[in-house]
Amino acid sequence: MAVKKGYKKQQSDVIVDLLKHYGIKHISMNPGASFRGLHDSLVNYGENDPELLLCQHEEIAVQMAHGYARATGKPMGVILHNLVGLLHAQMAIYYAYIDRAPIFIMGATGPMHEGKRRPHIDWSHSALVQGEAVRNYTKWDYQPTAIEGVPDSFMRAYSAMMTQPQGPIYMCYDAWLQEEPLKTDLDMPPADMAWEPARMAGDPVVLEQMVDKLLSAENPMILAQYSGRHPGGFEKLVALAETIGVPVWDTADSLCFPNRHPLCLSMDKKYLKSTDLVLGMDVRDWEKPTHALESRTRVVTPLVPDGCEWLEVGFGEIGMSAWSLDYGRFQPKVLSALADPSLAMPEMTDIARRKLDADKDLAAKIDARKARIGKRHDELMAEFQEEAKEGWDGEPVALARLANEVWSVIKDEDWVLATGTLRQWTKKLWDFDKPYRHGGKSLGTSTQIGMSLGVALAYKDTEKVVVTLQPDGDLMYDAGALWTAAKHKIPLLIVMFNNRAYYNDWEHQIRMAKHRGTDESLAYLGMDLYGPEPDFGAMARSMGMYGEGPITDPNEVAPAVRRALAEVKTGRPALVDVITPHR
Repeated sequence: MAVKKGYKKQQSDVIVDLLKHYGIKHISMNPGASFRGLHDSLVNYGENDPELLLCQHEEIAVQMAHGYARATGKPMGVILHNLVGLLHAQMAIYYAYIDRAPIFIMGATGPMHEGKRRPHIDWSHSALVQGEAVRNYTKWDYQPTAIEGVPDSFMRAYSAMMTQPQGPIYMCYDAWLQEEPLKTDLDMPPADMAWEPARMAGDPVVLEQMVDKLLSAENPMILAQYSGRHPGGFEKLVALAETIGVPVWDTADSLCFPNRHPLCLSMDKKYLKSTDLVLGMDVRDWEKPTHALESRTRVVTPLVPDGCEWLEVGFGEIGMSAWSLDYGRFQPKVLSALADPSLAMPEMTDIARRKLDADKDLAAKIDARKARIGKRHDELMAEFQEEAKEGWDGEPVALARLANEVWSVIKDEDWVLATGTLRQWTKKLWDFDKPYRHGGKSLGTSTQIGMSLGVALAYKDTEKVVVTLQPDGDLMYDAGALWTAAKHKIPLLIVMFNNRAYYNDWEHQIRMAKHRGTDESLAYLGMDLYGPEPDFGAMARSMGMYGEGPITDPNEVAPAVRRALAEVKTGRPALVDVITPHR
């Protein structure tokens, strides 16, 4: 330990001991005096292990941990400065919660001991129960009042965080508690203790009934949302789909299924129109992929025919918040099993194999169904290739052309797409053949750059090339994230998807103007990023990264990405600014 001879152990050292015990490798943070005791323990007593990562905003700190959790399935630590740091981080915590990301968030508060509070600052920056600010979108929060409560609450917090459905927790450590010398022996976590409960198995009777329905259906579909986050979920879904001959629609919230597999029918609305059975595999949002939305009138219409039956394997109403509406509209199911997909899918596969071995006619039917689905998959891929030709040689760079040019550079690397999908063009044109290729789609403005840093951090010091297709509006929220990437030598290849606008909202204003008969040429007001146009290449260089652009000629994209990739392979983050159309 980096401490002086005769050092007396401090209460904040206990938190460091717990972080080490649970294998937390990194802690992202923005500075704050409320955790000065813990900071000193981390850098001296703990010798900067876990490693502290300096962020320019608390949202970035949480988002990095979010991306890291997506990539590894393991938690990072985050430290937030008392009440004000927590309030800065709220939006990122909310997104981590609805995306089931396990994050161990530590906060601090001015002393609850009134006699130890500094005038003004410890009063205005503290709350009576600070965790109430995020209680509606964390799995658990706690504020121990004495050091004896720290190990017990830490163990409970970790277990709650990692139990499915996973999510962030918040532990608030009183500043005076941190700064006091340790005066008592504590019961620490036993070496042989289980860190979290075993996974939940499904009711075997219900799983068999589901298999029977899948085998007998004419046009079934598996809708997969979070199953790719579970141990072996990617491979287990392939085995299940191949055994029962059912196509898969991967929603891109996690990488659940290889997009070039013959049974992949993601984004195939034509097939949905004949689907008679949908099995949701750890699905929260049933409606968006299976319904059509007329945005102007808000009318939602099912794409599946009347009489389609719905099945569910997953966590249903477990972990549903009474505050957040992220659970969406309720989808009535004829069969529903509370189960971890990583356990349920192999069981269903074994059940199906036994039935197919015992019934040759049924096996022949499934083989024929697989052949039919494979033919439709090939047609769908051809449709995507034809769609990609639109605007191929135009300036600025069409989205399909941008996806293709980046793919031409990275396809022979061991690549990882950190977050967004470039409006699904990567899913249409790239080959997502391994479970780690994609952590999941972006979750709204001011989420992508931080999460991408977390994914790149997870693969630092490996041979993997992490690339993100970065929207301009998102980066404008959190440009300081570029400095964090350079400071901590996080090798991330950033290719800007720069349409110089918050165009998603611009498009909504166009729809509203058309609906009302008002002037749609004014829809850009308050939406465009012109006059001046941000120079993201210069911004990257100013932060210590490699940067170039802006690029409008599609023929210049691949050479620029290749130059940036060379920098990334040296351990330096790099950015290429590419200008794209609004639409």
